[in-house]
Amino acid sequence: MIYLDNAATEGFKPATVQSAVLASMKACANPGRSGHRLSVAQSERVFACRNLLSELFGGYGYERVVFTRSCTEALNYALLGVLKEGDHAVITCLEHNSVLRPMEYLKKTKNVRYDVVPLDENGRLTADMVASYVLPETKLVAVTAASNVTGQTPDLAAIRRAIPQNVFLVADGAQGAGHVPLSLKGQGLDALALAGHKGLHAIQGAGALLFSERFSPDPILFGGTGSESFDPDMPAFYPDRLEAGTLSYPAICSLFEGALLVKAQGKEDGKRLVSLTASALELLGSIGGVTCRFRPNPCGIVSFSHDKYPSEELAAILSERFDIAVRGGLHCAPLVHRALGTFPGGLVRASFAAYQGRRELQALYRAVASL
Repeated sequence: MIYLDNAATEGFKPATVQSAVLASMKACANPGRSGHRLSVAQSERVFACRNLLSELFGGYGYERVVFTRSCTEALNYALLGVLKEGDHAVITCLEHNSVLRPMEYLKKTKNVRYDVVPLDENGRLTADMVASYVLPETKLVAVTAASNVTGQTPDLAAIRRAIPQNVFLVADGAQGAGHVPLSLKGQGLDALALAGHKGLHAIQGAGALLFSERFSPDPILFGGTGSESFDPDMPAFYPDRLEAGTLSYPAICSLFEGALLVKAQGKEDGKRLVSLTASALELLGSIGGVTCRFRPNPCGIVSFSHDKYPSEELAAILSERFDIAVRGGLHCAPLVHRALGTFPGGLVRASFAAYQGRRELQALYRAVASL
């Protein structure tokens, strides 16, 4: 198979990540829940991963790194745990349903109002445009670090400068993390949600939320933490306050190894993907009936349409006839497709990983050109 669905989940994990997961499963304990030697040793590995993520993403220390099952869960903590009755928020048309649906839930249950920032006439999301939607009562702005449809990477630091300092800035790092530089302190972010299974090379089930010292989300999940077991309420301190239930130790081990790889080679991988997506846009755009609208990007995303085939039909043809895995449809991001004029049919998205190259691109090109 030619796997070009890495924006959904990275298809093939690095050897160090695979080894870490296998090793973690040979001796299973519950980190942070017991005092015996194995549990303590695994707790130290969890602690090391918190520290590494805080260092890699310019965070505020290990205690403000909370592990989750996914980026979606992390975003739910950042939104549902902070926005209260009657608050106002701003999101953008680039956002995934992992932002849109929590906002709709808050709108219906807590009367939270939100506005959606459109793209400008050049198809870009600008800091000035975001700032123009901020009201005196706005509490939070949520912006993706990279669109999962176009690969566009908004200037988060510019957005921070453009909006009032008292407004929280939350970034969805699902597509951006591992591909573009992200730093809470460097870009003025109050919260950064991570998906380990994409650009961070980890397995599914590895997510995290990093947040600033002034950002204090309430729990939305309740249960055991291994700390203050006498208290019927969740602990008052982080990360325990947001980590009810058993952590996925294999997923955290994979995230640790994946983050080490990003620290070592992330910049070079990003350059490689910019070059690869530039070549893909040129090749696919040369095929009659194919339209590519977007720019080279470090996230490996190339989305296109075909005059003869709806996106989901073309994705099915590529899978069934050519054994090429891409994704058609709306990619769980309906707002950006409305903004682009590709709703409801969507686009075909081919998403490359840094270890891929001309072989995979040529296979995709030949398949689409033959139709």
